[in-house]
Amino acid sequence: MSSNLYIYIFILTMALATYACRVFAFTVIRHPIENRFFQSFLYYVPYVTLAVMTFPAIIEATQSPLAGAGALVAGILCAWFGGNLFLVAGACCMSVFLIELVV
Repeated sequence: MSSNLYIYIFILTMALATYACRVFAFTVIRHPIENRFFQSFLYYVPYVTLAVMTFPAIIEATQSPLAGAGALVAGILCAWFGGNLFLVAGACCMSVFLIELVV
């Protein structure tokens, strides 16, 4: 089999799995979810998923893992004290530049 056929099989499998999850949710859960624990769990799932996907990239995207960790800390502190997205991104970039300049 050629590699193109494998790619199409993988894409089809992904599409079917995604569609099956949505159909399952629509057919099984017909009423609003009233459980507070389950509601809060579903509320935070996208944030946790995004964090799990981006955290390794933050550490490994720079020449030094120390610079990536410094950018993470700078971004968290800047966001904690009310910085907008542009300010947080600028603080992270500047911290990476300065740490890699020193190290």
